[in-house]
Amino acid sequence: MNILILSAGTRDKVVQYFKRELAGKGKVIATDCSNLAPAVYEADRFYLVPRISEPGYIEVILDICKKEEITGVFSLIDPELSLLAKERERFLEVGACPVVSPYELVETCFDKYKMYRLLTDMGIPTGRCYVDKEEFYRSLEEGEISYPVFVKPVKGSASININKVYGRKEIEVLFDLYDDLMIQEYMDGTEFGADVYVDMVSGKCTSIFLKKKIKMRAGETDKSVSAKDGELFALLRDFVEKCGFIGMIDIDIFQIGNEYYISEVNPRFGGGYPHAYECGVNMPAQVIRNLEGGENEVSIGEYRTGICMMKYNEVMIKDMENTEIIG
Repeated sequence: MNILILSAGTRDKVVQYFKRELAGKGKVIATDCSNLAPAVYEADRFYLVPRISEPGYIEVILDICKKEEITGVFSLIDPELSLLAKERERFLEVGACPVVSPYELVETCFDKYKMYRLLTDMGIPTGRCYVDKEEFYRSLEEGEISYPVFVKPVKGSASININKVYGRKEIEVLFDLYDDLMIQEYMDGTEFGADVYVDMVSGKCTSIFLKKKIKMRAGETDKSVSAKDGELFALLRDFVEKCGFIGMIDIDIFQIGNEYYISEVNPRFGGGYPHAYECGVNMPAQVIRNLEGGENEVSIGEYRTGICMMKYNEVMIKDMENTEIIG
């Protein structure tokens, strides 16, 4: 069994974990559009590929799948998830199973306003969102929402172009400068992250790892501590199973008072997943078992609380004197 990790970038730990779980059973192949992506050097083999927006990209990836006899393939970046889900049948034809949720669901996750509407329709608490600023102003006058609020792209990741604003003038400037923006209620509460796995065979949620976020950096969890809450476990399990997610899901949650609000959903490994793995929530092993045709047992919350994750800077040094450097 060989696993292909697309757009590996700086996610060294994910590559390492799959190599560890596949030891003696197969290889991990990685790709990136830059040969300065450190994670690719952790793989058994890597390929330098075009950017995902370039014509012919999917054909390059399919060729790699055939050449390397890939069993399962997944991506670590948001824009590629839709592409992978949309081309699912083409991957299956060459024997590679995309580990990704259905296309329409992936598209909904990438569109923050669509996700807001989905959560609202399901009766799940979430922060108010507006794509029409005039509607927001009316809600403001009626006392349904107040400043500060976030102004952010409807589609986007890594906290790019997110602004916390305190008045109408700032909103007008941002809406004049950028297209496809939305206004989101500021959630003033305790922030949690959940690493969730939904079995690809049974469709059941088999793992949930909950962490209280202590510090964020560039949209990712920098420091966190493991936590448990039966009520939140039940909310998340019901949500992912009803929606039809499969594989790895990263979910952001706020607790305000005694109520939980789902904020964002990313159908991929989250940047803070190493915290879960090191606490014993082994999603690579679950992926591998599914690709072998087996179901995973439900083991939600089987980890210790009070275990902290602290990210820190590390460097990789490579001799590339006779290699063209592609950044």
